[in-house]
Amino acid sequence: MTNTTETPTWNEIQRWAERGAPPPPRRDERSDEAWRAALTPEQFRVLRAKGTERPHSSEMCSLFEPGLYACAGCGTELFDATHKFESGTGWPSFTAPLTPGVVGYHVDEAHGMIRIEAICAVCDGHLGHVFPDGPAPSRLRYCINAVSLQKVK
Repeated sequence: MTNTTETPTWNEIQRWAERGAPPPPRRDERSDEAWRAALTPEQFRVLRAKGTERPHSSEMCSLFEPGLYACAGCGTELFDATHKFESGTGWPSFTAPLTPGVVGYHVDEAHGMIRIEAICAVCDGHLGHVFPDGPAPSRLRYCINAVSLQKVK
């Protein structure tokens, strides 16, 4: 990406998943013990142990109020509600991160599939996955576990 305010393309995300994404604005590195103390058991299971919440288990899927969504672990602002859309998947979905560097990417070969995992680049918390089947203009779908997010007041 030449302009750091641009939404990444699918090809850039694939390259970043294989070789490393742009650097995050800061880092939050805590021990498992510190994370367990800061998170609910379900947040720990998803954010730190790469779990997945049940689809349609959160009211956040149908929440379309203006505002920002931050990482439930470290508070880093990740997504803007203007990029949120109804994907029908049962998880909150966005077309772009708030800014480059706040979401990191890894190739995920678990469960017999090849996907790209989306993580909070600041704390390495598992957010969900990104797919190239979203709406225009980005054509991206960041499929995010609601328990990984908190709505910024």
